[in-house]
Amino acid sequence: MLNEISYSAASKHFKTGRYTDALRTLNRLIDINRDARTYALLAKTLLQLGLKEQAATSYELAYQQNGLDAETYLVESIKLFYECDQKDRALALSNRLIHRFHKHPDIAYIVGSLLIERGENRIARTLKSILMKSEDIEHIKLGARIAITTWDLFDPSDIETARVLLSKLPRNNPVRLMYLVFSREHSKFDNIEKHQPIIDAAVAAGDTSFVSLDGTFFNLHWSGDEYINQLARSNTPVFTPDIKERRRAMPHEWGKKIRIGYLSSDFFDKHATMKLIRRVLELHDRDRFEVTLFCHSDPKLLGTNEADRSLWGDVVTIRDMTDEQAHAEMRSRNIDIMVDLKGHTAGNRTAILNMGAAPLQVAWIGFPGSVVNIDLDYAVGDHYVLPESSKPFYHEKFVRLPETYQPNDPVNRPLAKQVTRAEVGLPEDAFVFASFNANRKITPRVMDLWSDILKKVPDSVIWVLHNSQVSAVNIVKKFNENGIPAKRVFLMGKLDFELHLNRITAADLGLDTFPVNGHTTTSEQLWSGLPVLTVKGTNFASRVSESLLNAIGTPELVAEDEEDYVNQAVFYAQNPDRLKEVRERVATNRFVTPLFDAERFCRHLESAYEMMVERAKQGAEPDHFDVPALPKRDGPFLER
Repeated sequence: MLNEISYSAASKHFKTGRYTDALRTLNRLIDINRDARTYALLAKTLLQLGLKEQAATSYELAYQQNGLDAETYLVESIKLFYECDQKDRALALSNRLIHRFHKHPDIAYIVGSLLIERGENRIARTLKSILMKSEDIEHIKLGARIAITTWDLFDPSDIETARVLLSKLPRNNPVRLMYLVFSREHSKFDNIEKHQPIIDAAVAAGDTSFVSLDGTFFNLHWSGDEYINQLARSNTPVFTPDIKERRRAMPHEWGKKIRIGYLSSDFFDKHATMKLIRRVLELHDRDRFEVTLFCHSDPKLLGTNEADRSLWGDVVTIRDMTDEQAHAEMRSRNIDIMVDLKGHTAGNRTAILNMGAAPLQVAWIGFPGSVVNIDLDYAVGDHYVLPESSKPFYHEKFVRLPETYQPNDPVNRPLAKQVTRAEVGLPEDAFVFASFNANRKITPRVMDLWSDILKKVPDSVIWVLHNSQVSAVNIVKKFNENGIPAKRVFLMGKLDFELHLNRITAADLGLDTFPVNGHTTTSEQLWSGLPVLTVKGTNFASRVSESLLNAIGTPELVAEDEEDYVNQAVFYAQNPDRLKEVRERVATNRFVTPLFDAERFCRHLESAYEMMVERAKQGAEPDHFDVPALPKRDGPFLER
């Protein structure tokens, strides 16, 4: 009876706004009666007094009494811990509702937000459908964000997720950008032609505020404007100048050898990055350099690796380390230069760099542009991808290698074997234009240009790589709308690397894409002996093929503009002798020009590292510099 009287008194105090009296009474009551309703009233009282964290704890205690309203109390506790930035406790308690998230989309929202924040995107994907069915627009936005960070090419629900969100927010350009990402991935040219002009018109009118909510990687696929590119920051950490100041103030001891750290999730031989840099890692001069690979590669992907990774460097696995633990490991190894190989691409750990991993921090090969909001000193490029005009749009200082920024491995990749047209399903009597680039790079404008080329070369066909059946259908549909019959369009799926190189030999001329060129894709075509036609670009991503074509000695394959691109494609199709000469030059130059000379590239890169370190030892701030070229070789560097 005494307990009931005390509870009634506390309840009366609460209802009349006398929260201090209610708290005093409840504190006495708790000593003798710790039931769920007492803890719940205590939580409500603490909340009114502005004591959120204590209220969250009281709700948790109410839940632990296993009363009829236990689930309600648990939900309130999770919400309050989340609001108090007690994220670990909120996530731990949420596990007790894991099979009830469909009843509590607000908790699914909290869990999804925390998982995305911690980089557990694939786990967050399990919440996507729950969030998309919510009536709360913020829940739907998170569902779409989860979809965009974990998209599945074979899951049509992802693009539907973005479409539903845009239908609810038809004037929201950040949502429109999200929808366009999925549309590009699935080659939905009708969607792109409807919505991209709205984005372009807003930017042309001076409205660029929404661009900051675009992903840096995705932005490159619709804008070749370097000013616009560096505004896209949705997937970047928060950066303040004091981050760089703290790193520069950290004590460091230089050794006799330069200690290089490479940071990546791609340290397995099947990955495109390793097809480029593997031989360089093997060739590093161990008398002058110590090489450490900070690896956060997926164990499943590592399981496909057949190479001896010890030849690349000392491998330190940081996949299961927190950023703080990985940072401590890097600092303990006294790394001089930390080279990030990912930039703003999927699976990066760039946040570690903002903790100060090394006195010199460098971006190379992973991302074709400025790695915004990351504490970097230098971006490694060349005079083609990083011309003088680009300097205002980068926070990094330029380190320009003398011939090309892209290395290639001529030893660990096979030479292509000539295949017949019949083996790959192509007509023997047609001129074959080909695109091996990712579908997301093929814009409606590129499709229009390809259609113009096919119309001007009636006895030609086009051969296009596709990533899904949906993309295949949409590519053929677009060509049909442009007046090109389906019988002139040939599609190909993905193949194992060696088979892929072999089939490239069946084409006559590669057609590049823009504003994002082929990168590894272009060098693969050149390695297989296929000339690739590109257009002069306006940013790093659209200048890559120009760099590669100059490095292999075929600068004439870089068209001045779109009109020249079409005219050159038609010219080579109609002048087989000229095309034959270019093709033979590509085949010969693979073994005598810099593009595939990994040893020469390695020495240039090492010179860059030495120049960085020498400057740092002198106490000078990082600044732009160009690496001088070694003397030209006499004869082939590689016998095949």
